[in-house]
Amino acid sequence: MPLKMVDKKIEETESVQSGGVISDARLVEAARKGDDSAFGELVLRYERRLIRVIIQFVKSPELAEDLAQDTFLKSYERLDQFDTSRRFGPWLFRIGVNQALDHLRKQKRRGWWLLFSESPSDTPFDPAVPDPRNKLDINQEVQAILEEIPEKYRTVLVLRDLENFSTSEIAAILDRKEATIRWRLAEARNRFQKLWSNRQNAENSMSNKES
Repeated sequence: MPLKMVDKKIEETESVQSGGVISDARLVEAARKGDDSAFGELVLRYERRLIRVIIQFVKSPELAEDLAQDTFLKSYERLDQFDTSRRFGPWLFRIGVNQALDHLRKQKRRGWWLLFSESPSDTPFDPAVPDPRNKLDINQEVQAILEEIPEKYRTVLVLRDLENFSTSEIAAILDRKEATIRWRLAEARNRFQKLWSNRQNAENSMSNKES
């Protein structure tokens, strides 16, 4: 497969009220009543992970930090809309992901291929057979393929296979049913695989004609 399909369960992000640790729901309630330190605690709990998620979309650390700050500002302004019977993390990440996608749309750029330009140990694609071309060539191919995959599928692919969110977490972040997320993920992987195979076959055919 051209993509490594990471299938490990992520460590729970939410904090619970045990051992003296105040739950997210309690902190939200306190923040609603004007306790800025309570919201500050929520920022501390989620800032690093939020930036890491956003950077998967925009790839710029500085921009990711700016969008994360915008996300916290929006979430603070919308605290009254948050249902404390639900988990705070997915609600926050939903705002953050939307911020990132909105930015990409406004800039009319789709830098998805940069997701695959990390160090070799972090490279999420994995050709089935050794490829003699250099890493940049492969990254360019990945970029071209991802450009052909609709955003709703790419988003699920990034959240699941790069950020390792569970299906239930992605469903909460994107406000969709888990069955929808599973279908979109399968569709995204299938589309990528087919596009990759078609591209390889076309290049092999061209190489055979030239030789």
